[in-house]
Amino acid sequence: MFRLLKWFVGSMAVLLALLYLGGLMLSSKFHVERTVAMQASPDAIYALVANPRQWKRWSAWNQRDPQMTITYDGPESGDGAKWTWKSKSQGDGSMTFVKSEPGKRVGYELYFPDFGTTSTGSLAFQRQGQVTEVRWTMDGDMGSNPLFRWMAFFSDSMVGKDFEEGLANLKALAEKP
Repeated sequence: MFRLLKWFVGSMAVLLALLYLGGLMLSSKFHVERTVAMQASPDAIYALVANPRQWKRWSAWNQRDPQMTITYDGPESGDGAKWTWKSKSQGDGSMTFVKSEPGKRVGYELYFPDFGTTSTGSLAFQRQGQVTEVRWTMDGDMGSNPLFRWMAFFSDSMVGKDFEEGLANLKALAEKP
């Protein structure tokens, strides 16, 4: 029995060391990007994105936790508009719009206090014939923590699904007559 316990503890130590060292070798930076075409004008889509109060109508995170506590600061929309949330299932954070161009794009900074990290992103709108292409991007740096670097490594598969769901919700909302 002692031999089995010794083997188990040794194996766990090796596994943890490999996870730690592997995390140190991974990049701390991440990029997530998704695009969708919508049958709506860039101005109509911008109105749903540039106002933080509208995000609860289409964001995947708000849809998953309707009990999310949200506070708003700054102007109603555009540069300086900010929303902060607390959620048991989706985490706590804040988003501040920092670079808004009506009908073209909304740039933001996203802060998650649990990780002490800030990422940047944007939703950009490009008219192409009868449709508007909406591109949602986010870039960040998880810092030197090797465990957070594993999160950066898997961020596209984790957050990308949320972007896809959010864009599908935004498309349905923007295309309503």
